[in-house]
Amino acid sequence: MNDAREVRGDVVTSYKNAPTRTVTADGVTFAYRELGPRSGVPVVFLTHLAAVLDNWDPRVVDGIAARHRVITFDSRGVGASTGSTPKTIEEMAKDAVTFIRALGLKQVDILSFSMGGMIAQVIAQTDPQLIRRLILAGTGPAGGEGIKNVTRISHFDTLRALLTLQDPKQFLFFTRTANGRRAGKEFLARLKERTKDRDKAISLTSYLSQLKAIHRWGLARPQDLSVIQHPVLVANGDDDRMVPTQNSVAMARRLPNAELVIYPDAGHGGIFQFHEQFVPTALEFFGRP
Repeated sequence: MNDAREVRGDVVTSYKNAPTRTVTADGVTFAYRELGPRSGVPVVFLTHLAAVLDNWDPRVVDGIAARHRVITFDSRGVGASTGSTPKTIEEMAKDAVTFIRALGLKQVDILSFSMGGMIAQVIAQTDPQLIRRLILAGTGPAGGEGIKNVTRISHFDTLRALLTLQDPKQFLFFTRTANGRRAGKEFLARLKERTKDRDKAISLTSYLSQLKAIHRWGLARPQDLSVIQHPVLVANGDDDRMVPTQNSVAMARRLPNAELVIYPDAGHGGIFQFHEQFVPTALEFFGRP
């Protein structure tokens, strides 16, 4: 696809061409990108541990942006955003709300993945009127099974990746089956499609702060998820090592208005491995009145 067709008028239709913008609120300058049509309820993406703007799968972003205004952003202290990264999920949720309100948005849909899904659960409770519909992918509830092990698993797989000259996400996000390995390589190649104006990598300090926040979330007392009345789509692979899949099943059971999608022979990054199935499911979900 050529660049001319990926920017229609002044509407950006491809994530690799979305300019990085900034907005300042509460002393933090947030870096963000947006694309897709200007009308309707925007979809704000909340991302995973260690991720910057360039870690979103362009197939998922472009797929949702075909029908919705999509907004991705770096949290405080991450990538090109200023400030220092909070050590709790609750503080990260406050920052996300600050960012959303700084753009003048009154209501949004949220597509959240992994740590982003933890942040989304908090926003749904503290600022319920801000969210219309919510996707929770590859994530788990406070006190969820195995979440306290994310630090250990992340360190182990990062070391494993260093020793085998691979990207840690190949181990963390995908299964070790033939399908999983292939899907991981394809996903990592897609992340490199953007060649200009790439984001800064996360700093070690920010990464360690995020790990601390996830660890605290894993040790926290379970929350009453019945207070989240929003329509929720819960998605995961059937073999998630980072946030065990049973957390997705448990969340879907505890949320009063939830539906569950589990992808076969897939890990933490199931929505990326199965983007061709996930995107239509997400579009149908967000497209409901």
